[in-house]
Amino acid sequence: MGAYLASIWDCRYFWLSLVKMDLRNRYRGSVLGIGWSLLHPIATTLVICAVYYKIVKADVREFVPFLMAGLACWTYLVGVTLQGCQCFIQAESYIRQHSLPLAVYPLRTALGASVHLLLALVVVVLLSWGLRGLDNVLALLSLVPAVLLLTLFGWSVGVLAGFANTIFRDTHHLLEIGFQLLFYLSAVIYPKELLYENNAGWLVDYNPLVAFMNLIREPVLAGRLPSAWDLGFAGSVVLVVSLLAGFVLHRWQKHLIHYL
Repeated sequence: MGAYLASIWDCRYFWLSLVKMDLRNRYRGSVLGIGWSLLHPIATTLVICAVYYKIVKADVREFVPFLMAGLACWTYLVGVTLQGCQCFIQAESYIRQHSLPLAVYPLRTALGASVHLLLALVVVVLLSWGLRGLDNVLALLSLVPAVLLLTLFGWSVGVLAGFANTIFRDTHHLLEIGFQLLFYLSAVIYPKELLYENNAGWLVDYNPLVAFMNLIREPVLAGRLPSAWDLGFAGSVVLVVSLLAGFVLHRWQKHLIHYL
């Protein structure tokens, strides 16, 4: 494993150039450029906030940062998984020409998605500061390991999604449906306390996506470090998914070319 990771580092200029190329191509000729990546969660936040304000009289100063933080994390998790489905198919020409470690292609996807996540988090912090203030600025430092953990998770999920979709091309569509269902079970647009009040707290207690969102929400909204449960749960999920991705790479790397 150490030698494999070293080989990935040795070709860092290659996958970094791919990330830069993806960002340039995605926003080439665009007026807003990379700002488009923020427009979707901002627009969604405004629409949902308008509805919640009319129906349940939600406090906008509290609800806007809460919702924006959840959407930023959710958008990253969904995006990195669905884009990961295409990581090997998109890189078919490179794979056929060069015998580089296959893990560099989902890494390319994860790093690109992480750039957008970082931009979204800047907006979340500024919104929270402007609307309600920041309770503990030092707690924001915990966002650094949180983003690193999310990037590692995105990389590992990208490996699994990439292999699955290359072998079974309907994987991408099945995941889209799955995420639509999970969206309403993951306390993205409503406080998780609502589920506890209705004896459905287990839906968030054992939902790793909620743990990832709490890594973002706790330091920004509550001014405190994420709970030991959220840290342990998220870390355990990342460890398991990373080990599974490593096993899949070891087992299937030489055979993937036959499915492209």
